[in-house]
Amino acid sequence: MTKKQKLELTWIGKENRPRLEPRILLEDPEKSYHAAHRVTERDRFDNRLIFGDNLLALKALEQEFSGKIKCIFIDPPYNTGSAFSHYDDGIEHSIWLSLMRDRLDLLRKMLSEDGAIWITIDDNECHYLKILCDEVFGRQNFVANVIWEKKSSSQSNATWLSDSHDHVLVFAKNKDIWRPAKLERTSEQNAIYKQSDEHDGIDASGRKYGRGPWFPGDFTISLTTGQRGKQFAKTGVSFNLYTITTPSGREVLPAKGRCWAYTKESFERLKAEKRVHFGKDGSSKPTIKRFLSEIEDQGVVCPTVWHYSDVGENRIAAVEVKAFNESDPFSAPKPELLLKRILQLSTEPGDWVLDSFAGSGTTGAVAHKMGRRWIMVELGEHCHTHIIPRLKKVVDGADSGGITEAVGWKGGGGFRYYRLAPSLLEKDKWGNWVISKEFNAAMLAEAVCKLEGFTYSPSDTVYWQHGHSTERDFLYVTTANLNHEQLQALSDEVGAERSLLVVCSAFRGRKEGYANLTVKKIPKAVLTRCEWGHDDYSLQVENLPKAPPKPGQQEMALV
Repeated sequence: MTKKQKLELTWIGKENRPRLEPRILLEDPEKSYHAAHRVTERDRFDNRLIFGDNLLALKALEQEFSGKIKCIFIDPPYNTGSAFSHYDDGIEHSIWLSLMRDRLDLLRKMLSEDGAIWITIDDNECHYLKILCDEVFGRQNFVANVIWEKKSSSQSNATWLSDSHDHVLVFAKNKDIWRPAKLERTSEQNAIYKQSDEHDGIDASGRKYGRGPWFPGDFTISLTTGQRGKQFAKTGVSFNLYTITTPSGREVLPAKGRCWAYTKESFERLKAEKRVHFGKDGSSKPTIKRFLSEIEDQGVVCPTVWHYSDVGENRIAAVEVKAFNESDPFSAPKPELLLKRILQLSTEPGDWVLDSFAGSGTTGAVAHKMGRRWIMVELGEHCHTHIIPRLKKVVDGADSGGITEAVGWKGGGGFRYYRLAPSLLEKDKWGNWVISKEFNAAMLAEAVCKLEGFTYSPSDTVYWQHGHSTERDFLYVTTANLNHEQLQALSDEVGAERSLLVVCSAFRGRKEGYANLTVKKIPKAVLTRCEWGHDDYSLQVENLPKAPPKPGQQEMALV
């Protein structure tokens, strides 16, 4: 394989890509919810819960949120072949890959340059998903495969091995920019700093002072890896290979394959600063004193193995979900502690967090409690039976479980509930495409703005300003039948310094000749843009591509 070649997955139907209609979102005030009053100045009220097909919902969000989402977390169907009560999690492999590819493409567009996506998955599709993500995000932006211990005990009825972990694939939008935060230090981590010298430090004036407890760190590093290893293998020389004489007079060298972590000059400086330890009798190989006082505020670099005791397990998550819907518990929810760690590593208060496979609503609940702004998308009815009741409790401060106590959550904020608008075009009884009867004038203007790439922003004073692309470029949508006189009047009012896209259902006479106007007829001008009237891009077995004809089958059909 040459450097220009790259590993790609192939599957049946990979070349088929949906032509998505950029739908508008319609708020339902009766399902939106907010606290009766502000609890803190950091309350967030612009969070969004969207009910509908998540591929269409992502397309609906693309224009507004492109490049703005700091953290995306998704827990997609694992494609295990099992039947969950809330969604079908056992569809054909090729369809699953197409579903993920189409959604990942849109999710990548919405990530900020310093953002990252976290995807939970199990062994059934993990390694295929990794290669798929390499294609979408770029292999160079792969960060890690985190192992999450989802079960604290083995399954005695397992046929082969007990499945105790899931994967969390982490990709950055731009790995050169993205950096995770560090984890807070725990009391257990601080407890290893036991040794202490009462007056072990010397300041610039020569006075001694105490630097507190310390831990003896390794004074050596590998001599066989990285650039250092390549250089040593080539030259046999390393500035970090030298003999150290201990206070007892013993001469020591690093173990084979390792070298000192510091040059001889740095070693002498550290020894003068009393940062090198040779054991109680002064004859041991050196260690470096790492003082707790110098690192306790810096945090800990996150490992890639996450134990259930730190981030929760499936059993804990099931208990959390039962607290708001005991009669119909959600299958395989994620624990709040797991989401808390992800958001700690990748976001700050006020950042946008997106989950397009909302499930039981854990992402929104945790993001809300941590002061992040969130967007969740869910198609299943559990959007109403599980997510809304859960979020209402969070807003009311009535959710005492999960991370509530850990983050000191007292309630507040709110969310807006949206549903996807119907398709802009529908067929009449003669089979002709026409504007949907469900669209009023405002909905039509907003939909056309999204189709044409304009920002919907209707003016209160200028009737023809429904949207804009720049400060001087506007869009006007009308179902009226415009004539030459009306278009000329529009042109005169727009003036020479501005431009206007006019989208109307019909016009008489010529549409050219107006230097500042562009006239389009709807629906004719947009018929080929999208797949109209397609409301369901979810995974269904009946959507599988047709099998290729068997040898001789096509010839027989042509006879």
